[in-house]
Amino acid sequence: MARFYDTVNDSDLKRVEGLLKKGGIVFTSRILGADSALKEIQVAEEDFASAERVLYGKS
Repeated sequence: MARFYDTVNDSDLKRVEGLLKKGGIVFTSRILGADSALKEIQVAEEDFASAERVLYGKS
């Protein structure tokens, strides 16, 4: 898995997860540090370009 996106809050996390799910991209998320509210989303390296297209609306 490759580091794809660091969320700034829970609504950002839900937005990005929703876009990835809608795009059929498999991902995982994890908390960055014990005292952090930030979460990291990871995608498979082979799906990275597709995940960028889904998230940023690139054709």
